Amino acid sequence: MWLFRKKKYRTDEELASEYYQTGNKELVGDLFEKHVKIVFGVCLFYFRDKDIAKDMVMQIFEKLLAELRKRPVENFKAWLSFVVRNHCISELRKNKNRQFVPETYLDFELRETTYETELTAETISDDILLEHMKASMHLLKEKQRICIELFYLQGSSYQEISSKTGMLLNEVKSQIQNGKRNLKILIEEKLKTKNNAA
Repeated sequence: MWLFRKKKYRTDEELASEYYQTGNKELVGDLFEKHVKIVFGVCLFYFRDKDIAKDMVMQIFEKLLAELRKRPVENFKAWLSFVVRNHCISELRKNKNRQFVPETYLDFELRETTYETELTAETISDDILLEHMKASMHLLKEKQRICIELFYLQGSSYQEISSKTGMLLNEVKSQIQNGKRNLKILIEEKLKTKNNAA
C-alpha cells in the first residue's frame, strides 16, 4: 500500500526525469493522463473543432515522447504549456487557409512566431529558452519581465495579463513578443560565453 501511494504521488518532474533516464513510455503516459484535459482545452481553443483538437492531442503526446528524452525538464507544467502552444501555432501556420481562432488573435500569434527567423542560425530552441528563462529574467525591462512571467511561467492569457497589469491588450502582446526575442538573445550570448570558456 505504501509503495502504491509513493508511485501515485510522484511529481511531474520526477516522472519526466525517470523517463529521460529510462525511456519507459508508461511514464509519459502517466504524465499525459494528468494533463490531457488541459492540453485538449488549449487545442480546442486554437482550432475550434473537437476532432482536430483530438488529433493535435495525439501529435503532442508523440512529441513529448521524443522531446522528454532530449534533456531534463525542471518545470514540467510550464514546459508543457510552451510545447502545446508552439505546436498549435506551428500547425496553424501550415494551414493558413483554414481559419480556426479569432482573426486578430491568430494574426498576432503567427507574426510572433516569425520573430524566431530574425535571430542567427544558432537560435536556441524554445525548451532551452524555458530552461534558462528564470536566470535571465532580471535583465529584461520591467513590463517585459512581468508579461513573460505571467504568460510563460504562470500560463496566463493575454486578457488575464491585461486585467492584472492594466496594460492594453496590444501592449501586452508587444511586451511578450519583444521580451521573448530579447530573452533568446540574452540566453544565446550566455551560452556562447559559456562554450567559449569551456
